[in-house]
Amino acid sequence: MNQTRTFLLFALLAVAYLLFQQWEQDYGPHPLTPSTATSNAGDNATPGTTPTIANAAGGETGTAQLITVTTDVLRLTIDTRGGSIVRSELLQYPVTPRTKKDPNPAPIRLLDDGANDYFAAQSGLVSADGAAPDHHAIFQAAQTSYELASGQDALNVDLAWTDASGIKVTKRYTLHRGSYVIDLDQQVDNGSSKTWDGQAYRQLQRADRPAPVYSNFLQRISDQSRYGFFGAVWYSTEDKFKKLEFGDFTKPKDQPPSNQMTGGWVGMMQNYFLGAWIPAAKEADTFSTAVINKENGKTQYVIRTVGPLISLAAGQRVSSTAQLYIGPKLPDVLEKVAPDLDLTIDYGMLKIFAVPLHGVLALLHKLTSNWGVAIVLLVLLINLATFKLTNAQFESANKMRKLKPRIDALKERYGDDRQKMQQAMMELYKKEKVNPAAGCFPLLITIPIFYGLYYVLRDSVELRQAPFFGWIHDLSAADPYFVLPVLYTIVMLAQQWLMPVQPGMDPAQQKMMKFMPLMFAVIFLFFPSGLVLYYVVNGVCRLLQQWWMMRRADAAPAKAAA
Repeated sequence: MNQTRTFLLFALLAVAYLLFQQWEQDYGPHPLTPSTATSNAGDNATPGTTPTIANAAGGETGTAQLITVTTDVLRLTIDTRGGSIVRSELLQYPVTPRTKKDPNPAPIRLLDDGANDYFAAQSGLVSADGAAPDHHAIFQAAQTSYELASGQDALNVDLAWTDASGIKVTKRYTLHRGSYVIDLDQQVDNGSSKTWDGQAYRQLQRADRPAPVYSNFLQRISDQSRYGFFGAVWYSTEDKFKKLEFGDFTKPKDQPPSNQMTGGWVGMMQNYFLGAWIPAAKEADTFSTAVINKENGKTQYVIRTVGPLISLAAGQRVSSTAQLYIGPKLPDVLEKVAPDLDLTIDYGMLKIFAVPLHGVLALLHKLTSNWGVAIVLLVLLINLATFKLTNAQFESANKMRKLKPRIDALKERYGDDRQKMQQAMMELYKKEKVNPAAGCFPLLITIPIFYGLYYVLRDSVELRQAPFFGWIHDLSAADPYFVLPVLYTIVMLAQQWLMPVQPGMDPAQQKMMKFMPLMFAVIFLFFPSGLVLYYVVNGVCRLLQQWWMMRRADAAPAKAAA
């Protein structure tokens, strides 16, 4: 093969990456079990001078009930205890791909009140010396079911809380057609005889990622979603974008700063989906985290934003507003919701390559309406852009192939004297104007594209369950019948047959090259089929270019002789 060192390095990097990912999953840091003191503080204490967030203080009493709210993209369940959103179903994102046998699979449930998958969006008010409903207080609602009607653009859900002192709070959720943004308005009416002082807060409370259940080893090793970030995130104009794994919640140095921050948001994110509270843009909030050790033994994690002090005179009214995003991590949507919310699309260190790749793919998808075809067109564009560079690589490899008899003669002349052998080879390359390192130049493009596209396929929700043709129903998942990995292996074998091993390669390297196709077949068994599709098409393009270059080079002497 004409790219021996390139492919060897590529294979080693890919294998090392897979091993590192597996090691992180099995032996990397996991959430720490908090002490009793830490866990008790999680639900009831906030840092600094913030009033205590305690159990329900005064107000309505009675039994909590669940309210269902449905729009064209969301189905929410609101618990009147605290007015918390405890379930959210993303109606346009099914758990499994739609098929003829199952045309309407269950939708993804992001917020969930189950013990293992607990994830809730909570909000409330706290007061140091007055009545205030926190996320344990019982609210009242006019009905138990709300639905966005045909032709209706917005839907309001009001929850009411009153206290004997005269304090009345109305918590209003407003949902919009086609939107994953929910407006929250906590309105306080001071019907008491004295000034009411308090603060509004919003928080996300979540259990750690449950251990996935797989039916076989292939499903386990090919599940790319488990490698994505799962934890808390926040952003402010002062602190910028930060991530915090659940295992680091007990490390003081990793916590959000205790000072007030403006223009920010807090969230909990996972592969493809996000829940985030976004306070008013000019509101100065304090961010904090907490750990809760529940009675059932499940540890839960909280990220919270607490607003500034509200001082409300008797007979006055005030509102505290915020937005809640519960939905897919769509870059065009997120960047409009809040500053840098699109950074939750976790491309990691490869962002500099992944973002442009995603942009080009999205443009091509608009033209073709098929992400697989978009990937094929991306390959063709990259090959056109690198045509001259690849030509130079093949020309150099072809010259080295023709030098093989002379290099074999040098081996016989110098025997085991490797130093003199290498020196003679360098002189021969210089005389014949051959650059043996030319095959490494495409590595500068191949490796970044490989990992950039890998992150795009792993973290871009648009490609989740995106079908191609035939048996490929999900480009973000492994090829279920291994057709693409086998095709790529055939392409590699054809390249080896077309371009024998480079002259001067030692026997150990020659043996390694024989196993290269098998090695790549095994590696690509577990990679997203969209990534393997990219390399199949890219391999075919290079094979055709290689064949054309060799044919032209072999025909040149005949033309000269004629």
